[in-house]
Amino acid sequence: MGFLNNLFGNKMEKINDFIERDAVILDVRTPGEYSSGAIPGSKNIPLQTLGSKLDTVKKWNKPVITCCASGMRSASAAAMLKSSGIEALNGGGYMSLYKKLQ
Repeated sequence: MGFLNNLFGNKMEKINDFIERDAVILDVRTPGEYSSGAIPGSKNIPLQTLGSKLDTVKKWNKPVITCCASGMRSASAAAMLKSSGIEALNGGGYMSLYKKLQ
């Protein structure tokens, strides 16, 4: 397991590092999904509109932890943000991330 942690890093350590640096939690689910339950204080920009909102995200000037229902859309969102020069981390499913943050 140590080899894998060295290779991929410890996700919880990365999440904690981002949170300590006042990261924004970005939920990329649809507004309907978001309104049915979300991490308190998170922001909602659906994945399908994220490309047109990159300037808004850049203005936050903070690292971003992405989340969604299962982790698939948040992985795409994190990759999109990183390719635009925004420090981003895929937090995975919002329920799992919420439990890690408590």
